Amino acid sequence: MSSLTEKDRPVVQLLLNTGTCPRCILRFCCVGSQTLYRHPDKDLMKDLQDFLKKNQEKEGPVCLEVVDPPCKRIRLGDTEEGPEDLKHNGALPQIPSENDGNAAVESSAGKVCNVCLGILQEFCEADFVKRVCQKVNSADYQFTSFVFSVSLPPQLSVREKAAWLGVKQEMRNLGLSLEKDDIVQLKEAYKWIIHPQLAEGFGVPADGKSLFEVSVVFAHPETDEECRFLATTCPDCFKPAKNKQSVFTRMAVIKALEKIKEEDFLKHFPCPPSSPKNLCDALEIQCNNGAVFVAGRYNKYSRNLPQTPWIIDGERKLESSVEELISEHLMAEFKADSFNFSSSGREDVDVRTLGNGRPFAIELVNPRRIHFTAEEMKRLQQAINNSSDKIQVRDLQLVTREAIGRMKEGEEEKTKTYSALIWTDKAIQREDIALLDDIKELKLDQKTPLRVLHRRPLAVRCRIIHTMSSEYIDEHHFRLHLKTQAGTYIKEFVHGDFGRTKPNIGSLLNRTADILELDVESVDVDWPPTL
Repeated sequence: MSSLTEKDRPVVQLLLNTGTCPRCILRFCCVGSQTLYRHPDKDLMKDLQDFLKKNQEKEGPVCLEVVDPPCKRIRLGDTEEGPEDLKHNGALPQIPSENDGNAAVESSAGKVCNVCLGILQEFCEADFVKRVCQKVNSADYQFTSFVFSVSLPPQLSVREKAAWLGVKQEMRNLGLSLEKDDIVQLKEAYKWIIHPQLAEGFGVPADGKSLFEVSVVFAHPETDEECRFLATTCPDCFKPAKNKQSVFTRMAVIKALEKIKEEDFLKHFPCPPSSPKNLCDALEIQCNNGAVFVAGRYNKYSRNLPQTPWIIDGERKLESSVEELISEHLMAEFKADSFNFSSSGREDVDVRTLGNGRPFAIELVNPRRIHFTAEEMKRLQQAINNSSDKIQVRDLQLVTREAIGRMKEGEEEKTKTYSALIWTDKAIQREDIALLDDIKELKLDQKTPLRVLHRRPLAVRCRIIHTMSSEYIDEHHFRLHLKTQAGTYIKEFVHGDFGRTKPNIGSLLNRTADILELDVESVDVDWPPTL
């Protein structure tokens, strides 16, 4: 095994003797060759045995300068006791001699690794990879690459530290050193091994930036209690959190391991760790596609249709909404788990949206299908429009998450045009409303309207009416066309909201005014692109 050198021999001997698997031994020998980890477990075990034999035959007994003489208990103790019997005193098992190499290999073969708990053993084999591929392929996702993630039980970090401390102490006795950061991380080694196998099984490459994620969650109930001593020694690291079943999260355990003193750790945990009886369990094999975003513009022709579901105290007030009429088709075609609807502003249930429509975007969460041609999107748009006479959509297209920001920017910065049918209590003539046509850039102070006070904070907002144009109908009715700053409450500008909006149409005309109908005629946001 060309990647190993003479300085690695004590590490190989110690870890083999304490039940560590060949791949973890390579990690602790700081071997960075990815292809070496992909060799079969049995072949690696044989290579380690040959390495120990070869060094013995070639070099003879190795004499290394010893800075500190080894502990007398190690030299004189019975090696058959194993690390379990030295659990509470921090002492280390005796390193086997070269002649004991075969015994060490035989004792490690077939056992569950005392460091990775079998992650780098059974879960690197073809049977497990086949199981993952079957799970993913049966979910019927579209993907052109994948990223693989793995969730390890937190006690693995404890065992990793225990193995490192054991090796470090023995290396120190031999005048050598081993830094923790030099050890190849378990997750990294696992991905080196499994990535090529999954790529072959899926028929697509692994890509760290892929939006399609395959994840495996491992657990090891047999050793779940091994983290608990950390809560006593480092209580500040373990605080209850919402949505967490246990305080012993991986990050909390790592934080505690960084904080705990080595001598305190050695009092509570065997170094190297003892061998478990059982392998890890693969609790979950999941896959998830990154969200897809669809944008367009919608027109709303009904005065009895809310933009989003209208539910009060758990009771639905109207049977449908703009959001649902659009999203139900997208959900079915993209085969998504859920969706999030957003738009450039919103209209009341009794307000129509005409003209070129209101920009909207829908985030489709975990879609199975992600590839749509322009022609397929056009057919999907037509299906939405044919399903209801209450709404129509246009310019339906796939967009990026970043592009949606342009829609949100327009909510406050752009202008909107409205048409309002207004009633007055006193009779009016054409000349009575003509003064409205001459008003430009009218500044309003709008206190939060009473009708939205239950969901909006109380504040006075300054808004601008850029232009107005009146259209006389009869003695008590006229139509007013307005171009306003986005965010202006038009209904309150007409009737005054009991004096909460100043000035208002009633105060400008010196009579009581109310709004009968309101239409949004344009939302001046240049997004999404016109198709």
